[in-house]
Amino acid sequence: MVWMASLAMIASLMSTATARAEISGQQRAQAAGRAMLGAPAPRLVLTTIDGDAIDLGGLYGKKAVYLKFWATWCVPCRQQMPHFEHVYETAGPNMAVIAIDVGFNDSIQAIRDYRKKMGITMPIVFDDGRLGTAFHVRVTPTHVIIGRDGRIRYIGHLADDALDAALVAARSPDAAGDAPRSAAAEASEKRDPSPIGVGDRLPPWSLRTLDGERFELHQSGVQPQLTALVFLSPWCESYLATTRPEVAAGCRDARKQIGALGADPHIRWVGIASGLWANRDDLRKYRAHYRVNIPLTLDESGMEFRAFRVNDVPTIFIADGTGKILRRLDGDAMRDADGLRKAIDGGAEGGT
Repeated sequence: MVWMASLAMIASLMSTATARAEISGQQRAQAAGRAMLGAPAPRLVLTTIDGDAIDLGGLYGKKAVYLKFWATWCVPCRQQMPHFEHVYETAGPNMAVIAIDVGFNDSIQAIRDYRKKMGITMPIVFDDGRLGTAFHVRVTPTHVIIGRDGRIRYIGHLADDALDAALVAARSPDAAGDAPRSAAAEASEKRDPSPIGVGDRLPPWSLRTLDGERFELHQSGVQPQLTALVFLSPWCESYLATTRPEVAAGCRDARKQIGALGADPHIRWVGIASGLWANRDDLRKYRAHYRVNIPLTLDESGMEFRAFRVNDVPTIFIADGTGKILRRLDGDAMRDADGLRKAIDGGAEGGT
């Protein structure tokens, strides 16, 4: 029948689209983690949402470690959760299995609700961005498998035969032993710098925009302007429309307000996009689709998000002409149609 043929065609197209998304995720995860394969894993101490401490360095040489970076709003993460829980339940004494929520537009309460709903029993850590940065996480989910020797053996996105084979190989006696420390691992374990927030000065950074220009956070002109840093994600409005509609609405409202104010000559704007599920091409498509009229830069490593302690988008910082940060606004603060304008006007008055 015609309608059955139509349904079959739609199903085929959906399957193809899903496969393309999976391939893209796998490629992104593997490309980001390729340089880490075979290297000693960072020796970090994790704290679960229940307050328990897990010393990764103490596990190396004794057990294999399986870290899965995920989020409650992530559709493929949800699809893979039964596989993940099964691995945890059958891991045995030679493997530690730990769930790492990436902490991006998520919350501990949302994790607890999801854990209860799904009957998850494994330890769960809520990342503040430090772990994602240390393990070069670019997509959700990202699977990181560390051998018993403390070396990173596998990084990927799919729950497939390759992942299962890596899980088996990581537990073998041949993968045991103490891993030497590396400069990269030691650097990732250093304590975070002091957070940048309201009352602090903007750091002396030079950001490269999509157009190849430099955006200097420190101003050198004779007529300094307000500076607005907009932390964003190019997929917030579209992808989160079904899984986190309130967050998607906040991203949309902020973008519209910024669009209306972007031409104000008294304000310097720059959009800083998260590198999670985004590259420069994705950011260009976002700019073109929504006709974004402010300079955009990609925080591929997560350094800018970490320094400003941003885990949710949209988040905006407003600094005066001297670089002093006057305001920090999140999505809720901009639900008011004039919320950003009021904050900017308040900043202008406070900076005079």
